[in-house]
Amino acid sequence: MTFTTRPEITGTFGVATSTHWIASAVGMKILEQGGNAFDAAAAMGFVLQVVEPHLNGPLGDMPLMLRTADADAPVMICGQGTAPAGATIDHYKSVGLTIVPGSGLLATVIPGAFGAWMLMLRDHGSLPLREILAPAIYYARHGHPILPRVANTIASLHDFFRDEWPTSYATWLPGGVAPVAGRLFKNPDLADTWERVLAEAEAAQGHAAQIEAARRAFYEGFIAEGIDDYLREACVMDAEGARRKGVLTGQDMADWQASYEAPLSVDYHGWRVWKPGVWTQGPTLLQSLMTLSGFDIGAMDPRGADFVHHVTEAMKLSFADREAYYGDPAFADIPVETLLSRDYAATRSPLVGPKASRLQRPGHIAGYEAWAKAAIARAGQDHAEGPGMGAGEPTMAHLTEKRGDTVHIDVIDQWGNMVSTTPSGGWLQSSPIIPGLGMPLNSRAQMFWLEEGLATSLAPGRRPRTTLSPSMAETDGRKLAFGTPGGDQQDQWQLILFLRLVHGGMNLQEGIDAPLFHTAHFQSSFYPRGTKPGHLMVEPAFGEAVLADLRARGHDLEVSEPWAVGRLTAASRDDDGMLKAAATPRLMQAYAIGR
Repeated sequence: MTFTTRPEITGTFGVATSTHWIASAVGMKILEQGGNAFDAAAAMGFVLQVVEPHLNGPLGDMPLMLRTADADAPVMICGQGTAPAGATIDHYKSVGLTIVPGSGLLATVIPGAFGAWMLMLRDHGSLPLREILAPAIYYARHGHPILPRVANTIASLHDFFRDEWPTSYATWLPGGVAPVAGRLFKNPDLADTWERVLAEAEAAQGHAAQIEAARRAFYEGFIAEGIDDYLREACVMDAEGARRKGVLTGQDMADWQASYEAPLSVDYHGWRVWKPGVWTQGPTLLQSLMTLSGFDIGAMDPRGADFVHHVTEAMKLSFADREAYYGDPAFADIPVETLLSRDYAATRSPLVGPKASRLQRPGHIAGYEAWAKAAIARAGQDHAEGPGMGAGEPTMAHLTEKRGDTVHIDVIDQWGNMVSTTPSGGWLQSSPIIPGLGMPLNSRAQMFWLEEGLATSLAPGRRPRTTLSPSMAETDGRKLAFGTPGGDQQDQWQLILFLRLVHGGMNLQEGIDAPLFHTAHFQSSFYPRGTKPGHLMVEPAFGEAVLADLRARGHDLEVSEPWAVGRLTAASRDDDGMLKAAATPRLMQAYAIGR
């Protein structure tokens, strides 16, 4: 048996796994008190906003995948807010922008995560809303041991917050002093905000009515009013190095609601794999599986150079298609059936050659030539980072402390209900704190382009093409939920894990612990939207022979620090009721809990 950093958790009552041990413990607490997976996931999500504020926040966004115990397939809840009514290309250009900043008030879209949580709880939750919010309120009010990474992020922004974002300075550096790693940190304004939401919710009668009252307090009541009031006058520094006003209004928030939709899926070696739609990067994983169907992946060592090379080259092709063809299908005719078809994959597999490609190669789809041409041209441009403070989402292998990232949650309960979700946005470094609320806005609008006619052109009401991308899969007798933070790397690390489970005979923890890799060859989703042709980052645990082999194949190798790539978590359920879960040891934060 292969040594793993921790055991694969097994049991029958329930499993909860996430990117922070406190959130995972809270999820298990909710299951223990009779809640289901939907209750547990929501409670975990609100706690993660408190304990990992550099990675997600209450005004962020998320795609949420859920599967009820009796369902034949999962469903998606879209918690990705849209661009405000005032977010036009003409307006952004009129204030001197050629690219959407990575931080500041013009980087924001309508906050979607809260609406998604409320929609799920209304239709599938079983506990009162107070039970769901109580752990987050406790940790915001009484404090939680602040992570070194959070403390370092805040300390590095001391002068910027003091000089440019004074509302953030007051929240994150109370009394002008940066928090100390491991000491208790409090956000009393956030605790007060949730208590007020609960007070308004509990004035209504019945579960559904209380959830709806909470949603209205957020999107039509005092939270929306607080955001509207602040943005009417605020003019703050952004990543492009200028002070600009935002365009989000309370009316934008009132006009938006979370919604259900069907996920996309493909079959692969006896598995059915589900991902969110083309308003996320999720279908890149499905496309990569289809491309790799043309190779005998099962004959390759899952820790060997052949595996790394073929998976990397397939991902380059899938992400080239992401840049050309993905976007909000409510605004553009996305050729998704073609992209996921076996016939299309048969044209892509032969492009995986013996040497690393340095080209951007979206596929040829009749009628879409202009999109492909534009994507290739954009990838060749040099987008220099501005003098302001960026808030793009990095890989976990070279965190800069000033850049945000994401969290992830997987939960399965004793009845077989499942949730996989990847909340993000609203990082402490993305936007100033809204006065009195204890929460900053998101910066997801940085995924739009200020160029007309593209699938990802900025337009009012349009969803940005997010990197957030939870997963579910099923084979005979087994259901799986998995995901990771990591921006553009999410569907790379998830693909690697899935292939190792399918072909490598690894359990969940072995698959997560095994050395990881990813490429930044394609256009980044995050400001300043750069590319690194031929790039491949690998963990040193692959060994020198594998690294030398990859260099010989032409990969521009970047070797990370040990245990530095990926933050995967996963959970599964067998038809006999056996539950399993695992979490990455990387960053020493994530934990799986179950019994």
